[in-house]
Amino acid sequence: MSSRLIDRVRGAQQRFKTGGTSTDNAEYERIKRTLHSELLETLDFEQVTSTPREELSQRLRDTLTSEVEARALPLNRVERERLVEEILDDILGLGPLEPLLKDPDISDILINGYNNVFVEKRGLLQRIDVRFNDNRHLMQVIERIVSAVGRRVDESSPMVDARLADGSRFNAIIPPLALDGPMVSIRRFGTKQITADDLVAFGACPRPVMDVLRGCVRAKLNIIISGGTGSGKTTMLNVLSGFIPEGERIITIEDSAELQMQQAHCVRLETRPPNVEGRGEVTQRELVKNCLRMRPDRIILGEIRGAEAIDMLQAMNTGHEGSLATVHANTTRDAVARFETMVGMGLPNLADKNIREMIARALDVIIQLDRLPDGTRRLMGVTEIVGMEGSIITTQDIFTFEQRTIDEDGRVRGTYRATGTRPRFAARLARFGIDLPPELFRFEMDV
Repeated sequence: MSSRLIDRVRGAQQRFKTGGTSTDNAEYERIKRTLHSELLETLDFEQVTSTPREELSQRLRDTLTSEVEARALPLNRVERERLVEEILDDILGLGPLEPLLKDPDISDILINGYNNVFVEKRGLLQRIDVRFNDNRHLMQVIERIVSAVGRRVDESSPMVDARLADGSRFNAIIPPLALDGPMVSIRRFGTKQITADDLVAFGACPRPVMDVLRGCVRAKLNIIISGGTGSGKTTMLNVLSGFIPEGERIITIEDSAELQMQQAHCVRLETRPPNVEGRGEVTQRELVKNCLRMRPDRIILGEIRGAEAIDMLQAMNTGHEGSLATVHANTTRDAVARFETMVGMGLPNLADKNIREMIARALDVIIQLDRLPDGTRRLMGVTEIVGMEGSIITTQDIFTFEQRTIDEDGRVRGTYRATGTRPRFAARLARFGIDLPPELFRFEMDV
């Protein structure tokens, strides 16, 4: 240690003896940087890459703990443990992100530059006292994440999508596009997979509605999950995919693989961005076309956002029933309109009526989700695509949620109710041995 740092340590030790209980933040950060640099200088990186992670972690922990104790640093017990963990996170993990990724209550992590970090916790967005050393430190963490999945991020390719080891969705955009430093958005997926029973317990979907959706999946209806950003579309897609019987061959297609499939026979495909020369890109549309040659029983598309809508609808219309997908839309009618737009972009010469006929023949059910003012996610409705009347796609609501009020605790209160309409798909479910009791379509439930 330098003499200047030793003087600071001795001064802090004296303050500790005379009543201080912790080191000030600036001094703590200086000590951490010094130990971090010295540890890096002593590492044999060839040995690091060949040593199992758990064994390496324990070795480094023992070394750091010995160093901290030997130098009699002016830190209390909690600070010493925190110092060791933070240095290990920087060397072996993702630095300041590590404790956030271990918190099961955090659903989103939003980083606006190295010293401006927000998280969404239990549906509420809040700023937290977590920061990186500087933008260079933040960039190192970003590069560590994207390189692990074969992606890259630099000035020539300043935007990147990736996934973390736990399946969380990762997006980064860096200068020159981001003016105030690197920007990171992480959509968390909990270590415990959310089940249908969990959604019922959370009040996000009533049991009668979940029973009908289970039947729809087993009877191979084509289902679209619609909703805005953060409304729970991927969670619902994971839950519904769990109803697919074992023994069926499932192919998933995503931009960044995040679905948590439970079946043994599952093929996961992921798009690829272009390389430095602008070549080698593989789009969702190409993967949808290719998967049709792979004998799928079910096709699951993480999100439909472009011309792949054409191929997905054609697949649904040509024997690949039971497909699942999500789409960004605020209402059921908006979801149908988005499909029309996406198909029209890929087939500009096709008449509007023909596009709508393709949609009406392919889609069976649209599930609408929303994120309410109190941060909760709820199923807002289940709508059946009935067919065509003239040149208009006709639909009928089977279940709806009606918001009544917001209580004194800020919680949204409302009522789930069946519209009383028995869906046309009930006959198809019956052919699969799934009988829907009449009371399912007459229930009403306050939440």
